[in-house]
Amino acid sequence: MSHSEENTCCLPVDTALWENITHVWNEKPFIGESIPLIFHIPMPWMIKKVVGRLWGQAQEAGAAPEMKDFLMLAHDPSPWKGEYLLAVNKDVPGANNIKLSGTYISKVFDGPFNAIPKYIKEMDSFLKTLDKVARYYYFYYTTCPKCAKKFGHNYIIAFAQL
Repeated sequence: MSHSEENTCCLPVDTALWENITHVWNEKPFIGESIPLIFHIPMPWMIKKVVGRLWGQAQEAGAAPEMKDFLMLAHDPSPWKGEYLLAVNKDVPGANNIKLSGTYISKVFDGPFNAIPKYIKEMDSFLKTLDKVARYYYFYYTTCPKCAKKFGHNYIIAFAQL
């Protein structure tokens, strides 16, 4: 680990693994949990609590992915409710098990969390060049604010479900 990566809780992101990549999922397993939002804004302490709980459930069940395969998707079904989905290796007893199927295209953005509406517009324009339209969006917030500051990048990966 380099000196600049010391005291970080998030791993550096290899953006090449996510930039303009098509993912075809057939019942890809996740576990999920909802959190309250205020106009699409989560309370940071709620995110930490939910992520910790989901990760603990996955570890306890032997379903946690290797860190290199870590993927947590977020989406907001409404301005008042957010959902976090952690990719796992198998169903987790007692958890909210969710399977995602379909074709998704991912694209990497580097910027603030509050720029999601801008990223959606950019993603919609990109998809239009491919004659595709997003049915739904998920976002992978790759680093916490503290680590984003240390790394000098706040990579957010958009997943457009086609």
